[in-house]
Amino acid sequence: MKRLHKGLLFSGMLTLATGLNSCTTLDETLYSQINAAAFYNNRSEILSGVLRPYTHANAWIAPTGQQSYWRLNELSADQLAWPQKGRHGYDDAQWIRLHGHSWAFTENNVWNPWSLLFTGVGFCNSTLGDFNRVDFARAGVNDQEKAAFIAELKVFRAFHYMKLMDLYGNIPIVTVVGEPLSPPTAPRAEVFAFVEKELKENVDLLPNLSKTLIGRITKAAGYAMLAELYLNAETWSGTARWDDCIAACDKIIQGETGGLNGAPALDANLTATFNNTNDNSKEILFQLVYDYQSTPTRCGWSGDFYHFAQRLIYDGDANGNNGVVVIPSAYDAFKDNDLRKSTWMLIGPQYQAADPTKPVLGTEEYRDKPLVFVKEIRRASEGKTSSTMVDGEENSGARFNKYQPGRQSEAKYWSNDWSIYRLTEIYFNKAEALMRKNGGTATTEAVQLINDCRKRAFSAADFGKEAYTTSTLNLNELLAERGREFIFEGKRRTDMIRFGAFTTASWWDHQPSDPTKTLFPIPQRQLAANPNLKQNPGYPAQ
Repeated sequence: MKRLHKGLLFSGMLTLATGLNSCTTLDETLYSQINAAAFYNNRSEILSGVLRPYTHANAWIAPTGQQSYWRLNELSADQLAWPQKGRHGYDDAQWIRLHGHSWAFTENNVWNPWSLLFTGVGFCNSTLGDFNRVDFARAGVNDQEKAAFIAELKVFRAFHYMKLMDLYGNIPIVTVVGEPLSPPTAPRAEVFAFVEKELKENVDLLPNLSKTLIGRITKAAGYAMLAELYLNAETWSGTARWDDCIAACDKIIQGETGGLNGAPALDANLTATFNNTNDNSKEILFQLVYDYQSTPTRCGWSGDFYHFAQRLIYDGDANGNNGVVVIPSAYDAFKDNDLRKSTWMLIGPQYQAADPTKPVLGTEEYRDKPLVFVKEIRRASEGKTSSTMVDGEENSGARFNKYQPGRQSEAKYWSNDWSIYRLTEIYFNKAEALMRKNGGTATTEAVQLINDCRKRAFSAADFGKEAYTTSTLNLNELLAERGREFIFEGKRRTDMIRFGAFTTASWWDHQPSDPTKTLFPIPQRQLAANPNLKQNPGYPAQ
């Protein structure tokens, strides 16, 4: 079914390829030539319209080489960075500004996520608008299917708005393409209310998650979105919603929303959720689907993460830009007996997968010498000890290994799906909500939820002394454990803001920043295009 779904996904992309950038100003029409009523003649054509926003989502939610939501949410936080490494990686200091919270409202790192996310909104709006002119009965789609398709698009649109609200706070709300031409800024609390309304009105119209709906918005995805929305409600709306968060989590935990492979359950080990056969995961609730053996696409994390010679480490076919690394303080946040440290990150001497007796060789400071990844970010080859965003060299920093593509000879080489929501996050969300309700003190249930996830990270012999208790699991430790568990998954900045640490904490080459940095600025080119937009505090108005 995964292969069939992917084919339909690409059909949708080809069908609706017109107007990829049309929603950056929210005033253009996605269809300029196609008569929607004439096009949607059958269920397959209707489904292609529903699927179009999915093919676009890989551009903004996963680390696929674009200036995206993922980059803003990770490279501004306390775990990952893209330091300069010798002659590589300075890139007009854009990564340095992200790490130091000194970004400008004129730069592409700020504008491109806005553009990508509103483009996704535009795809949803365009198809929803077209569906007003479609005779579903004539196309062989019954009323229940019609309601589910429309609900799927509305929930996906709400997901885009939730992420826009997270990054930019006060944003325009547009549900019809081109209306109004210059939409005004809506207060963040109003955007929150819109997202909540769209999710609540449509989530129960969605089907339960099953293998046949892999990668689609289902009840499982919808309730995961509600759980995230309510977990961050105090930040995003000004009012805490812990009970609502718990209720949304319970829908999933109790199996009421279906599962990818039977009832949802935590995967038994640290690799099943992320490997190239992770369509068999019991844990994933919503993912970007890739089937590299049937289509020309794969999740392109290599560009951001891989060393210039990294294909040899995996016996693969892709190297990278030697960019994103784990900063030293984040690497040290993992205990040495934490299996996530040795499984999800690469450190130390690197050898060729095709011949493990041969080391991978460096290409820059360590050209023709064995490549040894080290946690430090410093010019060790020159005998220097300073460690900042400009002091790296080619082997600096532990590396991404959470998603392993496998070898080229494997049947499912690089067909890893990218997980957007997984059951572990739902466990963590419920545990946090329970603790917040309890004045920040862990309850027995909260401890059990976190320990159920954490035990995979330690050997059976070690876990006895590594398990949390109600006295050792506090909110600071929960934030640290969230960082360890969800490293690389695009969630860290949001978590830090909710815990009050994003602008107040220090880490590696970062000092506390201004409280206004919890929001990114409305991009300058959007302000120039739309006079009804209002800039966020702390940034230039024009």
